[in-house]
Amino acid sequence: MSVDPELLKVIASMDSLADLNRFFEDIFTPAELDDISLRWKLMKDLHHGLTQRKIAEKYGISLCKITRGSKILKDKNSLVFKILNS
Repeated sequence: MSVDPELLKVIASMDSLADLNRFFEDIFTPAELDDISLRWKLMKDLHHGLTQRKIAEKYGISLCKITRGSKILKDKNSLVFKILNS
């Protein structure tokens, strides 16, 4: 499944973090926002060299949740890898 192009255009058009935050709060549930934020935090932790076990302990999550982020960061062509290296 891919993200609706119209939604991506709406998000890309926002020029204010406050507006973007409000939009996210309007369309995502608190749990969905927590999941997105957690995914970003664990990917940053992986990038900074924390082990999957330490991250699992830090956030109280399973290793399975971290494995996806680890796989993404192993792909040197992934956009997330490039963003975290900039």
